[in-house]
Amino acid sequence: MSGVVVLGSTGSIGRQTLEVVAAHPDRFEVVGLAAGRGSEGLADQLAAWPQAMGWCADGRPAEIERSRWAGGGLAELASLDAAEIVVVATTGMAALPAVLVALAAGRRVALANKETLVTGGHLVVAELDRLGGDPLDRLRPIDSEHSAIWQCLLGERLDSVTRLVLTASGGPFRDRPAAELAAVTPAEALAHPTWRMGPKITIDSATLVNKAFEAIEARWLYRLPYDSGSYKAQLGLPDMRLPIQYALTYPERVPSPARHSSPEEWGSLDFGPLEQGQFPAHDTVRQAAAAGGNRGTILNAADEIAVAAFLAGAIPFLRIGEVIGESVERWADGTEPALEQVIALDAEIRSTLSADLGLGGVA
Repeated sequence: MSGVVVLGSTGSIGRQTLEVVAAHPDRFEVVGLAAGRGSEGLADQLAAWPQAMGWCADGRPAEIERSRWAGGGLAELASLDAAEIVVVATTGMAALPAVLVALAAGRRVALANKETLVTGGHLVVAELDRLGGDPLDRLRPIDSEHSAIWQCLLGERLDSVTRLVLTASGGPFRDRPAAELAAVTPAEALAHPTWRMGPKITIDSATLVNKAFEAIEARWLYRLPYDSGSYKAQLGLPDMRLPIQYALTYPERVPSPARHSSPEEWGSLDFGPLEQGQFPAHDTVRQAAAAGGNRGTILNAADEIAVAAFLAGAIPFLRIGEVIGESVERWADGTEPALEQVIALDAEIRSTLSADLGLGGVA
């Protein structure tokens, strides 16, 4: 029986993780649950999993007894003695310290959070190198694209792989000319054709910043700069329970609660290039990330505040990429920051941009 901690348990990925765990009561038990600010449902989850410790950024609800409260927050839950695997389904970079604590304590981490590696990939990789062993056993990707890559790489030598290809639906504006994107409204940008997600990641999918962040994530997960000339692909329905379960049960494969499909249902698969300039925010993030240094922290913080400003009606759609680019110019340097510097820079950027964009405080 493996003890599971879920950080971000009341969000979409967190709830689906608990569905997977509940489908395999002989394999897993929930020993820790954490939720963010304003999260509803944590008390109900703790009632359903009476052995679990809990924590919420808003403080302990009255109905949760003190003996079940993790006063040390995410880091305490991530290093519980009963925990074998820690699922990180939080938003933003708040879980970065907890990920480092979990790895250092010998826990396996199942990561659904891009921001952890975008901002602190150099810190996570350094800890994995210190620990040794199989890094993809210690740090297991849940993000569907990276789970697919992980599965494709099984049985392959990493030094024989020269290229990874991340595909994207293109979001709601795939076929819209770049010149028409200036007038995009939040309602249009929130209408993703494939996934139902939270507003921030949905906007990131519309700008393709999400795909640029996935490229950064891939760099840290797989450390790549088939020489056989062939490609491998992993295909499945858009159901996050599939990569969640694979991360929990690896290296085994067990029956999934997700619906099964067969190739004859799919029809044709069409691929096309991403046109340079069609999604300027994506281009800005990719160019900045290639330069390294502290830019991952800048990209993450600037994107979060710019997206919040767009959703609030304070800036137009294309201004998101401009804010990101201006932030890189303002704060970038060539040093890889320590954890304390990542946290301080993140707070400074959020505070400054929130004021500049009229959000009235840190978003």
